[in-house]
Amino acid sequence: MLKQLFGKQPIDIWVIKQVDHDLLHLCGRATLPAKPNRKAVMTALNDSRYTGPVRMATGGRAVLNARLFEALVPLEELQLLPDNQARWQGRDWQIAQVPQRCWLFEGRLVAQPDPLNGGGALVSAEDVTDILRQVKQEMPHHLGRVVFRPENQSEEHPLLAPRREEQRLRLRPKQAREWRHDRD
Repeated sequence: MLKQLFGKQPIDIWVIKQVDHDLLHLCGRATLPAKPNRKAVMTALNDSRYTGPVRMATGGRAVLNARLFEALVPLEELQLLPDNQARWQGRDWQIAQVPQRCWLFEGRLVAQPDPLNGGGALVSAEDVTDILRQVKQEMPHHLGRVVFRPENQSEEHPLLAPRREEQRLRLRPKQAREWRHDRD
C-alpha cells in the first residue's frame, strides 16, 4: 500500500527481444523497479532510454540487463490477440515466443514452427548461419574420405613425438656393454 502511495510499485512490462519486419520475438512479462520514481521510469521507457534491471516474470528470480532487449513496452501498450498475434504501435504483429535459453543470446534470432504447440505457433531460436558458414570455410575439403595412419604420425611437436636423432641413436647397440674383441 505504501509503495502505491509513494509511486514505488514495480512497473509491469512486456519484454521484446527482437523486432523483425512483421514479427515480434516476445520473451514475456517482466517488472521494472520504479526508482527513482515511477514517472521517471515511464518517461525513460517511452523514450527507449531505460537502462536498469529487468525482473523476468517467469519465477521472478531472473534479473537481466535492459540492454539485452530491443524493446521494453508498458503492459497497456501491447495487446495480445488470438492466433499468436499482438497489437502494438497501431499495427498487428505475429508473435514468436522466445525461450529462456535465448534471453541472454546477443545475436540474431530466427522464428521456427513450434513442434510442441503446433497450430501455427512460432518459437525463436538462435541464428547460427554465420557460425556454420565460418566452420565450412575452415573445414578440409576432403570430407567423406577416410585416411588411416600410424598412431601419433601427425604429431610432430618435439614434446609429443621423439626426435629423429634420438630414434637413430636408440637403434645403435650400446658399445659399453658389449664384449670387446681387442684381445682375440
